[in-house]
Amino acid sequence: MLFGLSMDYEVFILSRVREDYVRTRDARGSVVSGLTSSARVVTAAAMIMISVFASFALVDNPTEKLLAIGFSTAILLDATVVRMMVVPATMALFERRAWWLPRWLDRLLPNVDVEGEHLMERLDHDDAPPPGPGATPVTDQRQLATGGHRSPDRPHHPS
Repeated sequence: MLFGLSMDYEVFILSRVREDYVRTRDARGSVVSGLTSSARVVTAAAMIMISVFASFALVDNPTEKLLAIGFSTAILLDATVVRMMVVPATMALFERRAWWLPRWLDRLLPNVDVEGEHLMERLDHDDAPPPGPGATPVTDQRQLATGGHRSPDRPHHPS
């Protein structure tokens, strides 16, 4: 249950780190940037959950008190130690290797463009002069071949 409660913190932090990493390709700087931009929100969300669970410690039922204190403590430790210290430190130590993905797994996973990388590429291409008559841009050929767009850090690997 704690895993489900605290997983949104990790998704939020790593989404920020990934957005910055895709934009800058600086692994350590992305960890710092992602953590500083999401630390307040994650801390506030954790404090709200801790307060809600701690309020159940005021009831008379000893089982509910035990769960309230246990969940409050677990969320405090998870949000501060694991999500704000251990994971960012590990990501900073691994640098680019933290984003490594085996090619066989890359082919199996769907490519979901959450960060809007494809949109940014389109905007960059809109500034370029249009191709000649009958010409197809390389990105469009790749899209047709793969059924979707591959981001710069997930290049197309032909089967």
